[in-house]
Amino acid sequence: MKLGFVGLGKMGENMVENILAHRHEVVVYDLSEEAVEKLAGKGASPAESLEKMVAQLAVPRVCWLMVPSGEPVDRTLDSLLPLLEDGDVVIDGGNSSYHDTVRRSKTLAERGISFMDVGTSGGLEGARNGACMMVGGDREVFLSLVPLFRDMCVSGGYGYMGESGAGHFAKMVHNGIEYGMMQAIGEGFDVLQNSGFVFDHQEVARVWANGSVIRGWLMDLVARAFEKDGELGYLSGEIADSGEGKWMVETALEKGVAIPVIADALFRRYRSRSKDNFSDKVVAALRHEFGGHGFTPKEK
Repeated sequence: MKLGFVGLGKMGENMVENILAHRHEVVVYDLSEEAVEKLAGKGASPAESLEKMVAQLAVPRVCWLMVPSGEPVDRTLDSLLPLLEDGDVVIDGGNSSYHDTVRRSKTLAERGISFMDVGTSGGLEGARNGACMMVGGDREVFLSLVPLFRDMCVSGGYGYMGESGAGHFAKMVHNGIEYGMMQAIGEGFDVLQNSGFVFDHQEVARVWANGSVIRGWLMDLVARAFEKDGELGYLSGEIADSGEGKWMVETALEKGVAIPVIADALFRRYRSRSKDNFSDKVVAALRHEFGGHGFTPKEK
């Protein structure tokens, strides 16, 4: 398969490398010429503009967007749509609000263009070596793209969620669950930190990651973070958020669904910005480990 790829940040770059490794052809475009040149050196076809990217694609064209949510997606679509034709496909693999996705899908459908929303999980490692993808949009288009999703994901790690917006809705819920799990891990290590015992947090995490009920990738990652520094002294306890936790709480309020654990985890992130706390450091370290998200360095 040959596709255009717009947005070569940390996730986008790794995803393109993954696609190339599976022998698909990729035409890449980004505002950063350096990012384009870097991937051109790894086998991608470079494009200096969206026009030149689209010109290199065969009909029906497939264009994958991996740009920040909100206005950047709309701005990219405004520039891209005049270049596309009936039957072409646009994929949004970023963390967009499902409300925006439903709106965009209707706009593109009026021009005969399919808009597929692909909630992508797995962090930077998953983007490069096998991700998890939740796909929304037209089912027939999804089936035509299965060879691409199969190659980009781990075994069993992709699926059709439903009509437009369902992919990003599923990813929103996924991230809300992630908030709660990470907060629980952080709070557990905070109790260990204040127990009066001298725990080696990396060793505790290592043991819990092997055979325990709470084993899993997040525990592997927190062990890796503690291996760097058992006190996480290289960062403050300030935890950023991408917005999906907020969307999750707003949606739960709209639907009348109680999500006290996830809501509390979101508010805890807000609270972290005003007070240093060990549990917040653990969550901030986890976000950095799995997604390469920035953190606030500890002031010296």
